[in-house]
Amino acid sequence: MKVSIERATLLKAVSQAQSVVERRNTIPILANVLIEAEGNAASFRATDLDIEVLDRAPAVVEQAGATTVSAVTLHEIVRKLPDGALVQLTADNAAGRLTVAAGRSNFSLATLPKEDFPVMASSEYSSNFTAKAEVLRRLFDKSKFAISTEETRYYLNGVYMHVAESEDGRVLRCVATDGHRLARIDAPLPAGAEMMPGVIVPRKTVGELRKLLEEDDMDIAVSVSETKVRFATPDITLTSKVIDGTFPDYSRVIPMNNTRRLEVDAGEFAKAVDRVATVSSERSRAVKLQLDEDRLILSVNAPDSGAAEEELAVAYGDEPLEIGFNAKYLLEIASQVDRENAVFMFNSSGDPTLMREGTDTSAVYVVMPMRV
Repeated sequence: MKVSIERATLLKAVSQAQSVVERRNTIPILANVLIEAEGNAASFRATDLDIEVLDRAPAVVEQAGATTVSAVTLHEIVRKLPDGALVQLTADNAAGRLTVAAGRSNFSLATLPKEDFPVMASSEYSSNFTAKAEVLRRLFDKSKFAISTEETRYYLNGVYMHVAESEDGRVLRCVATDGHRLARIDAPLPAGAEMMPGVIVPRKTVGELRKLLEEDDMDIAVSVSETKVRFATPDITLTSKVIDGTFPDYSRVIPMNNTRRLEVDAGEFAKAVDRVATVSSERSRAVKLQLDEDRLILSVNAPDSGAAEEELAVAYGDEPLEIGFNAKYLLEIASQVDRENAVFMFNSSGDPTLMREGTDTSAVYVVMPMRV
């Protein structure tokens, strides 16, 4: 194999591949990226057996062929090469070496045979549809903060993507929860997604997917089966196993009868929470909200470190209420708000609180209160 490729193009392809590779590997081949060159392109494939990413890049192929080389080492080399360099990759499979040459730099890396590289079995996808990158980005970005990190509740370690009924008809919905907070985000249902099985997309896949969704107008081809999900742009294909488990009935925890309504400037609210939480003890970081006629007092009382209080002008016309929350959860939810105002709906100090962005019902958040 002999191939020349522009540094920036190569760096983009290799960085996507090396981020999928697990740093601690018991199987040597899984630390490698599979490079295949033919026609006028080179493809770079990496996997951790749960996720596979395939990145195609334009290249000048002098001699077609394939090899595998350490993804992390190749990425480090390419990253340190000068901008605008033309990188030449030459594989000598008999010697088990890949030469990386650019300008006066020359590297010789150990390779492993391409036959050892595990390629993810292609699955029959029961549902195929196309969605704009902007739509998918919103669905996953706004929900991923609520993904659980508890390994024991593995079925919460991802974002549940499914077709759901909403007030405005059927929608493509993403939900994540860790039992303390929940995010439910809706988007118009793309044509072809009507029969899609609900799948739990793992946390790592959600992180990798974000790199495909940078350009708003890019069309993303989405394919879903009971066991796998695939997201593809013309250059990159990300295939992932889905979490084998049943996502709980989240609709039961979304309060429907909360009547006390607070409207507040989301940015001001987040900054005020952040300021008062500075004195709280790390472990609980509880912030108390005291609501009265058009007035909100945020306070923290940490006996060992101090106390803080801040008052905000808000829109609130119900009975006075005192309720406590974990400051981190409040900040994460407030930072999701794209519009100016956040609307909180309370019931009592012991019940879950609902939050949404202004009058928009396509993004709903629930947060459990804390005793303060």
